Amino acid sequence: MPSTLSWIDHDTAARERTLRILSLFQERETRDELGLGSVRDSFADQLFPGTSTIQTRLRYMLFVPWIYKSLEDRKVPSSSFAQQADKIERSLITPLLASDDQAGVFGKTAGGSLKRLPSSVYWSGLGAWGIRTMDLSQDEYHRRIDQIHELRRSLKEEEKLTRARGDDVDIEARRQTETWHPGLPPIPDGFPSQADFALTRQEAEFIRDRIRISAPQSLLSFLTLHGKPTDVAFPWEHPDLGSFLDAHKLLMAHARLFSESMHGAALVYNYQLAKVRSSDDLADTHAQSFQKWKETLPLGDIHAWDLNALWEATKIDGQAIHPRTQDFVRSWINLVRLHAGDLLHNAEAAQLIRLREMWLKKGRSRFSNQRALEQWGGKSGTARLAYRWSNVKTLLDDLYQGLKGGGHA
Repeated sequence: MPSTLSWIDHDTAARERTLRILSLFQERETRDELGLGSVRDSFADQLFPGTSTIQTRLRYMLFVPWIYKSLEDRKVPSSSFAQQADKIERSLITPLLASDDQAGVFGKTAGGSLKRLPSSVYWSGLGAWGIRTMDLSQDEYHRRIDQIHELRRSLKEEEKLTRARGDDVDIEARRQTETWHPGLPPIPDGFPSQADFALTRQEAEFIRDRIRISAPQSLLSFLTLHGKPTDVAFPWEHPDLGSFLDAHKLLMAHARLFSESMHGAALVYNYQLAKVRSSDDLADTHAQSFQKWKETLPLGDIHAWDLNALWEATKIDGQAIHPRTQDFVRSWINLVRLHAGDLLHNAEAAQLIRLREMWLKKGRSRFSNQRALEQWGGKSGTARLAYRWSNVKTLLDDLYQGLKGGGHA
């Protein structure tokens, strides 16, 4: 009976969720003062699965498995596996900063004292795209590497005996011991002391195919196959929007209206805080931003918006948005429809925003906790939701350049 490795880790899912939540505090777009992150992430995960707003460049999706595969090939034991991986990741900073393209280098400012390594940032995406084939948390992978080495050794011996008997090798048993996709492009000569962000055509095709196979219905997959570089601020401004699939257009329509309408709620929240803190300059700034929001608000589309369809669109794997969040959004949209011109000074809107933030933050509410108010930076969560588009756009640009043969041979 061939030896196999069963990838079971009961803490993996919980750990990945925890890491994701912690990472949100580092992401500018994800400042979620009014508890809208579940809606935002539902759209982003459907449109651009495997991505995050702290991913910087696409080739890190290969750097990470290359580092780990090189350690596996040398059969580095668990006692030093994580430490050696850490050392190699940090060593990447030097050649990347010496390259012509330094944008998005992890450790560009912090250098060797970098606290969060690329592997932890890309771990979830590597799994989502099927580049990482083991269903383990990063820490569990580090701890189990000795077991992986032993299972592979045993399997090699069994396959040798199988061939000697003239029988076929059990391919499924071999797959049970895989950690990375077998089609992973070869580690480049000179890596990691020589590295840059330019993808070869082979590397770009591999990543494109991984996205296409792992998330075939996503907009990300569509753009890897049919898109082209563009410099628009939001995905619904893409010049090829008309050629998107109907399902993408519908999801994008909901995402756009949610971004447009709830942006006003964030501005009202910050305006109220400025008033509570008696900061007239800040209040004026937010009032001016609110005026611009009001002038560009697609009010006709918001009046025609089917909110029941919105909640259906944001339901993933049977998981619906929390009823309290739905109620808050519905109440805000109704106020927009009724009082768009005067929401900044509308008592009902002010009360809705205040109660929502106080319920979310409890004792840390900036409306009731003076210290929390003093720590407020003046602008919190005021960026319009773009659903990771800024980062996705960079990842796609890297891919397009590689597909054109822009990398090394």
